[in-house]
Amino acid sequence: MIAELNRLIEFVETHLDDDIDATSLATALGTTEYHLRRMFSSLSGMPLSEYIRRRRMTVAAAEILGNDEMLSIAVRYGYGSTEAFSRAFRAVHGVAPGDVRRDGGPLRTQPQIRFRLTVEGNITMDTRIVDRPAFRLVGHAVRLPLIHEGINPHIHAHIASLPPAAHSRLKALSDTEPSGLLQVSADVDPDYAEGTELTYLHGVAISAETDAPDDLDVIEVPAGTWAVFRTEGDHPGALQAGWAATATDWFPSNPWRLRPGPSLVAVLDRAEDFSTATCELWLPVERA
Repeated sequence: MIAELNRLIEFVETHLDDDIDATSLATALGTTEYHLRRMFSSLSGMPLSEYIRRRRMTVAAAEILGNDEMLSIAVRYGYGSTEAFSRAFRAVHGVAPGDVRRDGGPLRTQPQIRFRLTVEGNITMDTRIVDRPAFRLVGHAVRLPLIHEGINPHIHAHIASLPPAAHSRLKALSDTEPSGLLQVSADVDPDYAEGTELTYLHGVAISAETDAPDDLDVIEVPAGTWAVFRTEGDHPGALQAGWAATATDWFPSNPWRLRPGPSLVAVLDRAEDFSTATCELWLPVERA
């Protein structure tokens, strides 16, 4: 995957003044757009679209210091007007193109990214690969923003709003793996950008043949393969660190890639105050 991401960077660099079709590019690199965007975002810390925009504005800044007409530069980088170009330029550099032409700066340069895999060999990831038939996720769903680090207060508020009887009822419905109460993230932005909305479901897994109660939200999950990662320690820190390590360590070193679908967290054991926990992170995967 590291080689594919570096080829992506090289392609972007030579096509900054062209339309970049991520779907076709992913196919040419032998992967999927979904996996490409998720791995790029996880490893670089920014969405692919944001990186392209920053690199375009970095290169465009050098041209602004030249003698070309502003409209010509704007059109060259895919903007239909100097106003639209100016907004994008200001969002990256904090100043208008005209100010840079007059004063020479200040500019915020986005360097060209290079991905490297560092193999430490001192951390073993407790992982298993599981083939699962189709099943259903049932529970209480809500739309909320993605937060990468720390406790997501929106998730906390959603779970806290449910009466104790709702949790007991869900546990009784669970009849297939992954068992027990689950934290489900679905419809996640492909770039995994912080602040974008996702569907969060507090619920359980039931078999495809089990009828779901009419008053619960349902997510249908097709048959497929899952990579299951076990984490232990401070919560949610250990879980979030394990999630990050799947992108930095596991996927680049294994012949699997992410496929579209919900991610699941099963809490196997926890302290009474939830300060520590043992969890399983279920990610939908396919052969790379």
